[in-house]
Amino acid sequence: MNISRLTKALLGATALTIVAASTAQAGGFSRGTADTDILYEEGNFNLRTGVVIVSPTRKFTDNKFNPALVGVDYADTYAIPSAAVKFKIFEDMNCAGTYTQSYGGSATWPTPSGPVQKLNEDFSVNEFGATCGYKVDLGKGRLWLLGGVFMESVKYDLVAVSGALSGTLHDTGMGWRAGVAYDIPEIALRAQLMYRSGFSVDADGTALLMPPLTPGAVTRPATGTADLPQSVEMKLQSGIAPGWLAYGSVKWTDWSVTKELILNVPAAGLQSKNEYFWRDGWTVTGGIGHAFTDRISGTVFASWDRGVGTGWDLTAETYTLGVGTSMKDALGGELRLGAAAIHMGEVSETKYVPVLNRTVGAAWGFAVSAGYSVKW
Repeated sequence: MNISRLTKALLGATALTIVAASTAQAGGFSRGTADTDILYEEGNFNLRTGVVIVSPTRKFTDNKFNPALVGVDYADTYAIPSAAVKFKIFEDMNCAGTYTQSYGGSATWPTPSGPVQKLNEDFSVNEFGATCGYKVDLGKGRLWLLGGVFMESVKYDLVAVSGALSGTLHDTGMGWRAGVAYDIPEIALRAQLMYRSGFSVDADGTALLMPPLTPGAVTRPATGTADLPQSVEMKLQSGIAPGWLAYGSVKWTDWSVTKELILNVPAAGLQSKNEYFWRDGWTVTGGIGHAFTDRISGTVFASWDRGVGTGWDLTAETYTLGVGTSMKDALGGELRLGAAAIHMGEVSETKYVPVLNRTVGAAWGFAVSAGYSVKW
């Protein structure tokens, strides 16, 4: 098997498992990444879909404000969907539509948590994007110019004040991405640098107030604000021997812009404020892929995210180890499966008065992924 055939055998598997490696609450609210790698695939029409299911573990080891929560795992399991479709516009230009959940966070507490007495909090951002790639033949390899736009659909739900406050906010935002890449398909080499813009959330919605906040149930207007970051990612892959591929990525995310997430109910004089004051995030991933046959290939990978917490919240450093496989069927489709174990470090709040500071212990979580792709 030569290195050119290696590209076809391995790229689907590595793309899927890198998605799994970047999840599990690593780097602030980070979840999925738009599948723009589909732009490089051969074919006039390509379709790729998948889902990653992540089950983190976050248990309090110290919670003086509510000792009943010590030992409780409050982190919710969540799913990250992904879909991409690519069209060949003309010989040197491809365009793709993508969907994923780019950011999110979800937690449930059996008894009221923190000064605001939260019972449930869920934050999600669904991204719908369009990206094009134009290639220039350099004789030895090809230069790609990449660019596109995306729309972010934001939803935030909060149940607090021991259930007396239930709020829902919505917002939409626009952003853009741009990048450059160089590849030599004959040796499965590709280097890509991609920038993704950030955006500010200025949401509105409603809050249902119940006794004891009001004599009876009433609905009041609510607003919310937050800032989500820009990012830059460098990805590199290369065939290193017949049947073998090495790949890796380094991603910087401007999480220092995310200082607070605020819910306001002006008519009731209420405010729920999540304080983060994060530092910038760095995520590093590396892996090796191997083609066992023309139809079956596999990969192993490792990922490290340094964490963005600065003592205001419970976001920790994470390490991930995972495996993946790609299996082509007789119909021309490709099934991809992946699994990862994620180690989340111990972390403590330090910026509040002692009775409000909490600690979460180190623990293991896991992620599993599945996807299917076809092309014509």
